[in-house]
Amino acid sequence: MTWGRVAPLLLEDFTVVCPDLRGFGKSFQPIDTEDSRNSSKRAKAMDCVHLMRHLGHGKFAVAGHDRGSYVAFRLAMDYPALIDKVIVIDSIPIIEHLERMDWRFARDWYHWFFFAQRGKPEQAINADPLGWYDAIKPDLMGHDAYEDLLAAIRDPSVVHGMIEDYRAGLSVYADDELADRQSGKRIAAPLLCLWSSGDDLAVHFGDPRPIWGAWARDVTGHAIDSGHHVAEENPNDLATSFLRFLKPLRL
Repeated sequence: MTWGRVAPLLLEDFTVVCPDLRGFGKSFQPIDTEDSRNSSKRAKAMDCVHLMRHLGHGKFAVAGHDRGSYVAFRLAMDYPALIDKVIVIDSIPIIEHLERMDWRFARDWYHWFFFAQRGKPEQAINADPLGWYDAIKPDLMGHDAYEDLLAAIRDPSVVHGMIEDYRAGLSVYADDELADRQSGKRIAAPLLCLWSSGDDLAVHFGDPRPIWGAWARDVTGHAIDSGHHVAEENPNDLATSFLRFLKPLRL
């Protein structure tokens, strides 16, 4: 799992909950709809609220990386009374991507637009799962987590669930962000924006902190020395950043 090397570094100070989001890993597969609404970040944020309430947590901090950061973002937007602090990693809001993109972004992030198509992405991935998901190696994430990854990408239903996440991201979820902007809605909780110095987010969009500043009232952040898979590549620095931001919050 993504957080397998970070979570143990936080346990002395916090209770850590690392769910598989609907459609991913060992979670459930939502019912398909024409607009992929059941795979939207709003639906996934609602799942997280139900889970945390079930576990007895009335308020909590939330963190997410890449696709998961949009769930963290949605939690902070939709449930401000529940979220103490929010951490987003290697992301900016999706409509900020779309409005700022150029041909270089389309070249480097082509998978967003390919995955938004119907049927073809699943066919391509299921034909050669390891050919698509070859960036993380077992020595980087650990044997057990790697075996979980292999099981997920070799399961066509999970592949479909992951692809539906992208379809929703370029349809109903982008619409949700646009509605938030038009209404002037902003995140009330303090937001920590982290990005991997070896990834290309800052290459395409510059420092992401000013971008997040249009969406949250209190934004801080910095780069971490890592490639895109920061939780696996540099868990120590990532956990240190979490702890500095979250303390003195105790869960």
